[in-house]
Amino acid sequence: MEERGCFIGTAGWGIPTRHRQDFPQPGSHLERYSRHFPIVEIDTSFYKPHRRETYQRWANAVPEHFRFAVKTPRTITHEHRLADCDAHADAFLHQVEGLGGKLSVLLVQLPPSLPFEADVVSDFFDMLSKRTKARLACEPRHPSWFEAEAEALLAGRRIARVAADPAPVPLAATPGGWPGLAYFRWHGAPRVYYSDYNAESLDRIGRQVQAAADSGAEVWGIFDNTASGHALGNALKVEAMIAQALLPSPTGGEGRGASQITFNSRNARPSATRP
Repeated sequence: MEERGCFIGTAGWGIPTRHRQDFPQPGSHLERYSRHFPIVEIDTSFYKPHRRETYQRWANAVPEHFRFAVKTPRTITHEHRLADCDAHADAFLHQVEGLGGKLSVLLVQLPPSLPFEADVVSDFFDMLSKRTKARLACEPRHPSWFEAEAEALLAGRRIARVAADPAPVPLAATPGGWPGLAYFRWHGAPRVYYSDYNAESLDRIGRQVQAAADSGAEVWGIFDNTASGHALGNALKVEAMIAQALLPSPTGGEGRGASQITFNSRNARPSATRP
């Protein structure tokens, strides 16, 4: 059976003091982080631009197998609301292309007030797809995005719909759109960005990831509950849970999905471009 990737990481690469022993020196936080995890999401790009040279420096700091997701700027998603933003997209893409082949996913997170409008959405994603080979993931939050028309448009354009926690509507809890990429973002609950996930929640997350990988998708799971430093610990726990599921069972067989999924393998690196 075809080998598939299942990759866990965080938004940003900060290392809280309590986890420093898991990411030993030498090196910068990014260098130390990238020796353990295979992916990271850059979300600071949403708030401010980074120079192309900065992206190049980040790309040079990580191993060859490592991949980045980058969040599109709020000028595109929240101010222009996907319309008339070609110039902003060109400027952003010029910057992120500094990552070279290590750029894998562009994340488009939409404001809760932005409804699905087929013409606007089609024009925007067609424009963006023509300008980049990176895969696209969209995190909508208005209820209209979780209806059949929106789902078909995203799937037809090979755009993954993010599975978010907490979910703004029930369907937002599971991945949608293009089935080739399942992109999860765990923001923290009940307090978004701050809350730690307890053991029961992490077990549920682990089962979600396993189910998505079993469907044939490449799975990216990003912990975004960074405000109080919980993301890294949660990512380590889920990584360990899934790795444990791949170990041989006491009966001599393999754990859940072991013949189908490569977890954080250096031989099954995250994809860099759309197929």
